[in-house]
Amino acid sequence: MSQLSPRRSPLSILRTVAPSASPASGRRGRSSLACAAPPFPLAMLALSLVSGLAVAADGERPAGAEVALAPVSVTAKGYAADELETPLSTRSLDREAIVRRAANNPGELLRGEPGMAVASDGAQGQNPVLRGLKKESVVLLVDGIRLNSAQPQGAIASFLSLGLAERVEVVKGPSSVLYGSGALGGVVNVRLPQAQFKAGTSGSAQASWDSASNGLRATGVVNFSAGDHALMLGTSSARIGDYRAPDGKVAKTGYDSDSLIGQYRLRIDAAQQLRVSLQEQTDEDVWYPGSTKAAANPIRSTTIYSPKQSRRLMEAGYSRQGSGEAPLNVDFRVYRQEMERQIYSWASGIRRNNAETQVSFVTEGWDAKADWLVHPQHLLSFGINAWEMEASPNRRLFQGGALVRNNPFADGRIESLGAYLQDDMRFGKLNVLAGLRHDTVKGSAASMNNGAIKNGLSRSDSATSGSLGAIYEAAPLLRPYANLSRAFRAGEMRERYESSPRGDGYYYVGNPQIKPEEATQFELGLKGASADFHYQLAAYRNHIDNYITGRTTGAVISGLPVKATVNLGRAVINGVEASAGWQVRSGQWLNAGFSRLRGENKDLDEPLFQMPADELSLGWDGAVAQGWRADATLRLVARQDRIATVFSRGSENATAGFATADLGATYRWARQSFRVALKNLADKRYHEHLTEGISGAEIKAPGRSLVLTWKGDF
Repeated sequence: MSQLSPRRSPLSILRTVAPSASPASGRRGRSSLACAAPPFPLAMLALSLVSGLAVAADGERPAGAEVALAPVSVTAKGYAADELETPLSTRSLDREAIVRRAANNPGELLRGEPGMAVASDGAQGQNPVLRGLKKESVVLLVDGIRLNSAQPQGAIASFLSLGLAERVEVVKGPSSVLYGSGALGGVVNVRLPQAQFKAGTSGSAQASWDSASNGLRATGVVNFSAGDHALMLGTSSARIGDYRAPDGKVAKTGYDSDSLIGQYRLRIDAAQQLRVSLQEQTDEDVWYPGSTKAAANPIRSTTIYSPKQSRRLMEAGYSRQGSGEAPLNVDFRVYRQEMERQIYSWASGIRRNNAETQVSFVTEGWDAKADWLVHPQHLLSFGINAWEMEASPNRRLFQGGALVRNNPFADGRIESLGAYLQDDMRFGKLNVLAGLRHDTVKGSAASMNNGAIKNGLSRSDSATSGSLGAIYEAAPLLRPYANLSRAFRAGEMRERYESSPRGDGYYYVGNPQIKPEEATQFELGLKGASADFHYQLAAYRNHIDNYITGRTTGAVISGLPVKATVNLGRAVINGVEASAGWQVRSGQWLNAGFSRLRGENKDLDEPLFQMPADELSLGWDGAVAQGWRADATLRLVARQDRIATVFSRGSENATAGFATADLGATYRWARQSFRVALKNLADKRYHEHLTEGISGAEIKAPGRSLVLTWKGDF
């Protein structure tokens, strides 16, 4: 971590820090240093450790010792701000960390991070899980724009190519003040390259291969700039084969993926810019083997797959960087996002599709926001955003020897309008962050259940979200904080209107009148950082009312078991998480992370369905020779036997504990690097607890894999 710099007022920082290049990043607010959060009995142990290390950290630092820069998050406050001055649990991973982990999607990237897990039904279908809450309760953003779709199978996060990502920022815990409906578990923001005003031509390229899937990946980004014009173009491709697990090849885990991004910026003057952006990603031949379910003859079993799925985003924006004693920074954008999917169900018995669905989720929206240093002690931010998503799935089911139309709903629409106000306050060493937001979310459809239901399909909900947090710098290595936040989640399109058979073997009954979930979380934390040591600890309790979920009913419709969309009365999630890094000697870092959470279904007095297991990670990262740096990570995951039995009707099974180890070495020269790594060194046979599949026969994770990566800048 970097040396602690003298504290500066927000006004002086706004005067000296250059505007952010990202349209999604807002403007740079305050800056200093960082990491985040505390546990409970663990906190006392950590405090004593911190106190001892503070003496070493403040002492003489050896010549040549590494000094890292302070992490800055755009997502946590809506503008670039030091994570050490943010009373929230945050995590940011830069391009180097993404390359090192050789992750294909956000879920895979964040697996093993404190407070995070991954839910998967295939190699490509991996969604991040934040503090026990899955894709419906996590807002996924790309450059600050949310990904909207109803996702019955696969990962919403898979529509984001990490091949092009420059940074992934995470905010853990309710975050509706800035991001509206859905942010109960938190926010994941994938930030892509932006056009930059750097004279001439510059760029980067990367290529990698892994032995487990014989997968090839290639990425290239180039930036052209002259005068007041800047153009960025980027492309990324992946050709992934079926990967090998310790027991052999796992069928239907390969896929092809291609991404394209572009952005043009026009600098009107020193303060104002216009921009136009385009993003597009297409995935082909994507299967979800975790969706395989047994069925009656002649179907035998069904598996969901997508011959083709795509995302296209078009955005136009304007930004203005303020100046003077009370600078006002403004950003406005309009956008259109199209997510198209072919969702088919393959029947093994008849060796053909028994269901075919084609659907487009089209979202149009606009976003206006500003931050204003109205006083040296008050940085106000405020904004209004609105979006509307439409979809009308075209589905055909195999009946009587033919595919017959059976549309789950028609002309589905969800509209959202929200406005927020946030005050970032500074009182000496105390930083207080307070925010308030009001949202209105409306849902409607022309019909559902293949046209059988046409009444009672509209619902409008209003909600007020808020947060209040404070962090105090008692010492550079001792920054306690507390946060109380409230968030909500209105039902998504699938939960409201999906009322038909699906390829997973269930008949789903939607609920157009589903109530919004409401989450209230209280969190206590501790953060600290110096040149040689950084840590974050957090303990939290998240109380969720009207918890939305699909619940088996025991009923049968059209020969299929029924899942109904319901509101549980109450669910509670308690957790502790911790992470730390210590430079024990020049260029040699030791790292550790820990997660433990407990979810309760208060209505049924049993563990909450599908909670991640406890886990501990230990790591080392250090220079080993001229130009060479090596690293090792050990991940220890406990047996998960805290499972739902009544709610799931036996569909959730306990999972065994496991340990995996990864090794890697990176050589850097000039502006290039080459990395060789071994993932799952011991070829461990395991699966994550949140892996979908037939109970006891879930697909296994990849086995030992050699990964080779080259990266170069020019």
